[in-house]
Amino acid sequence: MFKNSRLAVDKSANSLPSKQQDLLGAMSILLVITLLTSAGGSPIEHNVSTIWEGFIWGIADPVISLDRFTGIVALGLLSARFARGNWLNITFVLAAVCGQLINLSPVMLPAPSIVIATATIVLGIMLVTLIPIHWLAIAILSVIFGMFQGYSDATSIIGAAIPTAITFVISVAFSQTVIVMSARKIGVIFGMNEINQILPKIIRFVGLVFCAIGIVFLSYSII
Repeated sequence: MFKNSRLAVDKSANSLPSKQQDLLGAMSILLVITLLTSAGGSPIEHNVSTIWEGFIWGIADPVISLDRFTGIVALGLLSARFARGNWLNITFVLAAVCGQLINLSPVMLPAPSIVIATATIVLGIMLVTLIPIHWLAIAILSVIFGMFQGYSDATSIIGAAIPTAITFVISVAFSQTVIVMSARKIGVIFGMNEINQILPKIIRFVGLVFCAIGIVFLSYSII
């Protein structure tokens, strides 16, 4: 009995550094993407005319606007609450691709900036609240958020050549996938029993910060 208890303790102690490494790896991925965007020093409004620009801006666009980036991170953290939360993230990415295609068609979506900022606020509130939230509600929100974010992203490739547009769409989808999956990974690690007493408070604080960011961008969009 004592031997089994000792083995369990040793196993837990050995697994903790691995979880910490996973957490650092996920955070590093987010940091690299953020630095890629910051290094460009380019304005948010831009036009993509070449395949190379389509690749660079496709990687950068999901994090070039703070409300979009925080919304993606919030969605990834929320998906960690569900065993099959990856499907929520996949739904978001596919909806974003559809949003880009909608922008390239005659169809118009109203007030994308307001919708994106509002979705960021709602996602932040969901992070803060301790009330159980049905996965379907988050799935619907992820579809709306993804579609309008994709619609907003595709503004920069209107009139671009087909190869450039395809490169941009693929790059945006890749960047969004890395961000949202990394955020989910962080959320899963934060929810581990060994550190469950401290880190959920950090998650709720992050949710408050995301709400504040969304409110700022919503005010700017309305004004």
